Amino acid sequence: MTTQACVRQAAAATMLLLASSILAAQSTPANVDWTTYAGNWNASKYKPLDQINASNFSKLEIVWRFKTDHIGNRPEFKLEGTPLEVGGVVYTTAGSRRGAIALDAVTGELLWVHGEREGARGAAAPRQLSGRGLAYWSDGKDARILYVTPGFRLIALDAKTGQRINSFGDDGAVDMKADDDQRIEPDLITGEIGWQSAPTVVGDIVLIGTAFREGFTPASYRNNKGSARAYDVRSGRKLWEFHTIPQKGEPGYETWLNGSAEYSGNTGIWTEISADPELGLAYLPIESPTSDFYGGHRPGNGLYGNSLAAVDLKTGKLKWYFQLIHHEIWDYDIASIPMLMDITVNGKPIRAVAEPTKQGYLYVFDRLTGKPVWPMPEKGAPKGDVPGEWYAPTQPIPSKPAAYARTGVTADELIDFTPAMHQQALDLVKDYKLGPIYTPPVLSKIPGPIGTLMLGPADGGTNWPGGSFNPESHTAFIYACNSCLISIGLVPPTPDLSDIRYVVGRAGHVPTMISASGTNSSADAPMPKKSAPPPPPSDDEKPLTVQGLPLIKPPYGTISAIDLDSGEIKWQIPHGETPDYIRNHPALRGLNIPRTGQTSYNIGTLLTKSLVIAGDAQVTTTADHPRGAMLRAYDQANGKEVGAVWMPAPQSGSPMTYMVNGKQYILLPVSGGNYSGEYICYSLPEE
Repeated sequence: MTTQACVRQAAAATMLLLASSILAAQSTPANVDWTTYAGNWNASKYKPLDQINASNFSKLEIVWRFKTDHIGNRPEFKLEGTPLEVGGVVYTTAGSRRGAIALDAVTGELLWVHGEREGARGAAAPRQLSGRGLAYWSDGKDARILYVTPGFRLIALDAKTGQRINSFGDDGAVDMKADDDQRIEPDLITGEIGWQSAPTVVGDIVLIGTAFREGFTPASYRNNKGSARAYDVRSGRKLWEFHTIPQKGEPGYETWLNGSAEYSGNTGIWTEISADPELGLAYLPIESPTSDFYGGHRPGNGLYGNSLAAVDLKTGKLKWYFQLIHHEIWDYDIASIPMLMDITVNGKPIRAVAEPTKQGYLYVFDRLTGKPVWPMPEKGAPKGDVPGEWYAPTQPIPSKPAAYARTGVTADELIDFTPAMHQQALDLVKDYKLGPIYTPPVLSKIPGPIGTLMLGPADGGTNWPGGSFNPESHTAFIYACNSCLISIGLVPPTPDLSDIRYVVGRAGHVPTMISASGTNSSADAPMPKKSAPPPPPSDDEKPLTVQGLPLIKPPYGTISAIDLDSGEIKWQIPHGETPDYIRNHPALRGLNIPRTGQTSYNIGTLLTKSLVIAGDAQVTTTADHPRGAMLRAYDQANGKEVGAVWMPAPQSGSPMTYMVNGKQYILLPVSGGNYSGEYICYSLPEE
């Protein structure tokens, strides 16, 4: 080829490349915002962006990071917030006192910070620290940020300045304890009620739920009651309040036998609320009543505990409900934001709502009528023999989709790396009660049963991060903990601990305050008081491990892809690197151990055009990466991992994505162990 021909060929190639670049630029939006906690009103956590894709995900670089240590009075080691991004500004919550902050979305520069010092009221709050997010509202002229403080006040801020909106409520704040339909006991300072989740804004309406102190051992079977509320975004005026425990004369009151609706409490909505502005409905995921594992003080099915309820956006009037669990005594509650989706089943279009759960079931309904998309027959449930308990004879079980996480504990679920390990596991569990889902707690006895072994309650299945949904492929992608094992035995409490007839404990031991994390020091609880270290285990208190390995076999954590047109699970993969203590365990040397995934309850998934993105829940060290965790990308079509980048600490909240000036970013919180909270933002390197 002549020199001139080479030049002409190079010029043609250059023009072709330039033309394709122009075409790509024309087809790539300059800005794509993330305006709500779950990305959009349907809670899909999906943005159809593909600048970051399978071919370049592993090239991502950290472009900025923001430590939250000084947004509050101490560092926070469990940062769970999902930020918003609007118009080149990131808004999020941060720090031990739950400040609201605004950051430059490109550089991470702090633009403003707003914090509330709530004194004794904040110190007594049942849900503390930074919480899980905030809300954005705009009418095109005015723009506001709304969030709930630990002391349960709804704050409205100017999105540009971070200053309170004086015309909203009382100088920018609504006291939701004082504004409750019930009298908060014992008083507005110490009364147990709060919220740590992000408000939902639909039009000019702000939706708020309620939450209570985490823990398996409440002080009383009497407690303040949960509710859902709506406020006017401009004035802060309360529009309506939905009573999750019906008052006398309201439908459902009769399902609380012996008048137990009068004194029972909790039944809050502690996760996010979703809403359909076209149908004019809000979808309320309602938790269990007081208490988590003993319901003898509240006989009956107890509406609207453990129900998904649809209410009118403007009035709060009930349109339909479905009780997922009758008379809850397992701490399954409903932990995830409902996902709203349009699907096609047997050729029929359906406007659906899907609820991931700790049970590992995805409950799917017609979101206008509440009718299950696939049958949910009532099936017989195991009955227990705890004195005074009331047992529901049946529970609704979805026929489709199949369970995407383990739903009970049987011998088949126990560790089986080797036959000897499996036998050790069998010997270990002989003093415990095992069974299918909804096997109830037992009175703890020595030598047995010490307790009921359960997968799912407290931290199992899908917890507060919820799922994600691609509206183009009609596929849901859901992380689940497949190995969150607990033993629940019931014992009488000491008089100074609780007035509940039975609380969680172990025969032969004095019961104490126990939370889902094993102590009263969960992420949302008040700072624990200094106390003496717990005594070492006694001879009869064997740990539920086999040679230090998990009693339950892998996979420990999974991501599942579920086709909502067919109700079939398309694929399921273990998520997360095999933990160091398993990969390097001497008893497993020489064995071929496939990736196990990781145990966690706080992993959320993000969807782009073709990727499922989620971070590891634990820190590992491998030949492929230094000590840290990995942010991973999977192909939505088949679950194949297509890229990973290093993080200094585990993912502790859900990732989100946005585009500013034609450049795509991925932002997520990391924290855990001795690593305090930090927001980390990734993007592709400049060419």
